[in-house]
Amino acid sequence: MIDRPELRKRSANFVPLSPVSFLARAAQFFGDRVAILHGERRFTYRQFYARARQLAHALTKAGVKRGDTVAILAANTPAMLEAHFAAPMIGAVLNPINIRLDAPLIAFWLADREFHATIAPALALLGSKRPIVIDIADAETEGAPNFGEVEYEDFIASGDAAFAYAGPEDEWDSICLLYTSGTTGNPKGVVYSHRGAYLAALGNALTFKLDHESRYLWTLPMFHCSGWTFTWGVTATGGTHVCLRRVEPRRIFDAIVAHRITHICGAPIVLNMLVHAPADAKHPLPVRTKVATGGAAPPAIVIQRMEAMGFEVLHLYGTTESYGPSTYCAPMPEWQALPEDDRYALMARQGIANALIEHLMVADPHTLQPVPRDGVTMGEIMVTGNTLMKGYLKNEAETDEAFAGGFYHSGDLAAWHGDGSIEVKDRSKDIIISGGENISSLEVEEVLYRHPQVMEAAVVARFDEKWGEHPCAFVALKPGSGPITADDIIAFCRANMAHFKVPRTVIFGELPKTSTGKIQKFVLRDKANALK
Repeated sequence: MIDRPELRKRSANFVPLSPVSFLARAAQFFGDRVAILHGERRFTYRQFYARARQLAHALTKAGVKRGDTVAILAANTPAMLEAHFAAPMIGAVLNPINIRLDAPLIAFWLADREFHATIAPALALLGSKRPIVIDIADAETEGAPNFGEVEYEDFIASGDAAFAYAGPEDEWDSICLLYTSGTTGNPKGVVYSHRGAYLAALGNALTFKLDHESRYLWTLPMFHCSGWTFTWGVTATGGTHVCLRRVEPRRIFDAIVAHRITHICGAPIVLNMLVHAPADAKHPLPVRTKVATGGAAPPAIVIQRMEAMGFEVLHLYGTTESYGPSTYCAPMPEWQALPEDDRYALMARQGIANALIEHLMVADPHTLQPVPRDGVTMGEIMVTGNTLMKGYLKNEAETDEAFAGGFYHSGDLAAWHGDGSIEVKDRSKDIIISGGENISSLEVEEVLYRHPQVMEAAVVARFDEKWGEHPCAFVALKPGSGPITADDIIAFCRANMAHFKVPRTVIFGELPKTSTGKIQKFVLRDKANALK
């Protein structure tokens, strides 16, 4: 009988998991090392910990209680990092605002002055329900109007740096409320737990090879999956957070050189931005900077061009519901012997489950039967593990659907290869069915990105009286591109892919994106089908 009284849980051998503990540890062992860089400002880990505790205490003095929501709308600044630790310290739920907010849930609001044009009308609509608002300001927002009751630095100064916090009552307690990015037009509120955040942060730090010498540049929005949990993961390793208010190529290259950046994350659009940056903005890299990309499938050509500039690219895959990354494309040494095009095609796969995912499969969404590992047959990506959301806020039906059959259903369609790696072919809503044949929009986009004048491309289904649907391509051209027509694009596609997959409609112009840089295909579908 192994289940005996002397083998029970005790305070010494069982502590509820919470990423807040990462900051306490970093302050103890890396206290004098720089934790946060932001312009001319520098905070050590000891100062970071003290400021987070001050913010936590100030929040309690202002009336924020366990279970309340603390909303924050801010750029990638120290305040956003501090909030990721301060709110959980008191059992509150942090809501890093993306594109929607549920006003009745907001018990407290910290807002960056840069976003005055967005915040001021929203506050006016709240009327008597207006929450307490804290202004976040720094050197780059000087001159922006005030709209809060108190400035952030004054607010946290009212808190006690020695504030003692109890931690979560249960590691299943909620830690964050984050909204999906709305690529399908229907954002949902995803709730994270302390346990899930702790494990996901460690899993991502392991996958991305972070340590106390890492210098992480914040090009990924911290409001997006809490920065894919790197808000906590970089802290867990004692690395340095380098904040960046605006994601612009010149600023990124300047920061990489000035701070010898070792790691950055970003959607493929950020990589594409760096690839096509003006020549005078680019600098030789002082170190081989690792770049993790995901959120959308990056074309192989973008990975190839990034590595040609000296970056080392790691392809990740995941969703907001899985705390960001849940798989990664593990680079194999034998790939180095392959022809270049073949190697980069392998690097563009979504890869294998990370260490925190218990089970990954590609299967029929209705029968849950795994598809053959033939690299061709498509099924839905499904996972189980401890780094999946608690559920969708106030939406039990959607939560039940997402977890149907004991698996999380991603909504992404993929092929499963013989080596166990997965390759995303499309979102289930984005697959194009023309004359009974499935056409992957990603496959068509991959060809479009290889055109020398194309900077961005997106392909959606357009109604077709004969075939049911046909591919419609939206194309953004590189700056300074010469004259080019839809017929030129179509001819290029016909020369590089099966003819039934070739777009029959091509539209030039800027592509609509979410705040995290994902292309909003539901907007493009509406536009395509409104064409005469």
